[in-house]
Amino acid sequence: MIWVPSHFIDKDLLMKNKNRIIRLQKKALEYRKHLIQLAHSHSFGVHIGGGLSLAEILTTLYFEVANLDSGNPDWKDRDRIILSKGHGNIGLLTILAMKGYFPFSEMQSFNQLESFYSMHADAHILGVEHSAGSLGHGLSVAVGMALAAGLDQKDWNVYCILGDGEIMEGSNWEALMSASHFKLKKLTAIIDRNHLSQEGTTTETMGLEPLVKKIENFGWFVEEVDGHNISELLQVFDAEPIGQPKMIIANTIKGRGVESLANKTKSHFNHLDENQARLALEDIEKELMSLQ
Repeated sequence: MIWVPSHFIDKDLLMKNKNRIIRLQKKALEYRKHLIQLAHSHSFGVHIGGGLSLAEILTTLYFEVANLDSGNPDWKDRDRIILSKGHGNIGLLTILAMKGYFPFSEMQSFNQLESFYSMHADAHILGVEHSAGSLGHGLSVAVGMALAAGLDQKDWNVYCILGDGEIMEGSNWEALMSASHFKLKKLTAIIDRNHLSQEGTTTETMGLEPLVKKIENFGWFVEEVDGHNISELLQVFDAEPIGQPKMIIANTIKGRGVESLANKTKSHFNHLDENQARLALEDIEKELMSLQ
């Protein structure tokens, strides 16, 4: 199956999947609500922008695509998910709590002294496969995991979520080359392509285009989608290229869901005041009502 742009989507297939898509849309809005409340209650701020851009990606992956069991997090045949853009950990923790890996109330200690719930992904937390700090390492680890699955003749998949800013790191390109060389068909990488890094646009910092052609030339199957469109995400996750790793370039908006932060560099790390949080939550309620 090959992803097709939204204007070519099979209308009959879309209607069959309508309830499935609406269920995931509601989950993504629930995720946004949690993230906004955390950004308001934690006065020091959180990495909200990159967390919000991941809403539909994480929701689709954790609640529909990946084969996981929150009641048995060490299950040997589970799919592996690595958050390489580790500063998006507030989003990863939110989706893990929603999935039932730990009570959501534990997030109240986020980034406080002696808490495991920190700004960057930490493998001490149930459901977190790999710790993150310096950017650019996750895809190399994902390649190693996919190689291990092949050696052990296991059928589980490996998913790696990258930020477009960290694609500037050279180790990613070594990993891209290795994945195609070893024909790691069980490896899927997703680039959160929100076009912003901490200090400016990716174009200003280090131009990445033509990104699709570059990754294709490294031997990957590549598709570009709207990262906030669950129907498109479902289709591209279902695609099964022959003998190739898969790259999903998911175009997103950093800070999506908070009007004052959307598509702005300042959304990278921010605290939401009372007014910002209230307006964002009101918008979410309107979206939820439209899905009834």
